[in-house]
Amino acid sequence: MEVLLFWIFSLLYIFSLLANGMILGLICLDHSLHTPMYFFLSHLAVIDMSYASNNVPKMLANLMNKKRTISFVPCIMQTFLYFAFADTECLILMVMSYDSYVAICHPLQYTVIMSWRVCTILALTSWSCGFALSLVHAILLLRLPFCGPRDVNHLFCEILSVLKLACADTWVNQVVIFTTCVFVLVGPLCLMLVSYMHILGAILKIQTKEGRIKALSTCSSHLCGVGLFFGIAMVVYIVPDCNQREEQEKMPSLFHSLFNPMLNPLIYSLRNAQVKGALHGALQRTRSM
Repeated sequence: MEVLLFWIFSLLYIFSLLANGMILGLICLDHSLHTPMYFFLSHLAVIDMSYASNNVPKMLANLMNKKRTISFVPCIMQTFLYFAFADTECLILMVMSYDSYVAICHPLQYTVIMSWRVCTILALTSWSCGFALSLVHAILLLRLPFCGPRDVNHLFCEILSVLKLACADTWVNQVVIFTTCVFVLVGPLCLMLVSYMHILGAILKIQTKEGRIKALSTCSSHLCGVGLFFGIAMVVYIVPDCNQREEQEKMPSLFHSLFNPMLNPLIYSLRNAQVKGALHGALQRTRSM
């Protein structure tokens, strides 16, 4: 069973890297995709590749190795990067909802509001805030006393599983969980709901059916991605504690680390006609060489 899982997860991981790498390459090479929406999608592709690469290789090594150990420093580093990429993805999704809001509610001012300077600032702010919040959590985590047991009951070093190894239930645990829920989940989700309420109002004012369908298609992919990301995150961090919670957390975490990075290219880009056109053009140029 472990050998079978190793090959299945390896193929999914490789497909995830290839799909996100292809999207990133198309966005960089095709000038028709040099728009704010695809600019943020390129950041999402980088995050997904990094997110999967932080957790999956060690998990694959554990499937083929009976001595499943990890030293303290790599474990803390894995926890830090896991949380940093998750925070950054959450903030990039929030920025993408703002981009959809401006495109639908203020189309005539879109190029002015979403200038390249603004897009760059929003992207850099998302990365900086994501890593800064994760660094605060890592520092708080290092202040805890770890005296045993040293068995991480998870597929990798994830912040809640590492918190359970602390000798005492201190205020740090509550701070980490509270800030995760407020700053990473509830806050951005509320801002996105406000954006989509304005978007829905603008769509309902459109007179033609074709116009409403076109406006809905602009944000439908993002809604699917947001629902997938935040739905799983809420199961992990907000669902009340229970006796079997540790076992129930493993599947959503695996989905986040392996399946979500693989599905994002399909949700956001590969079903998009503009991306398909760019891919077709790239294949044609390759054949003509």
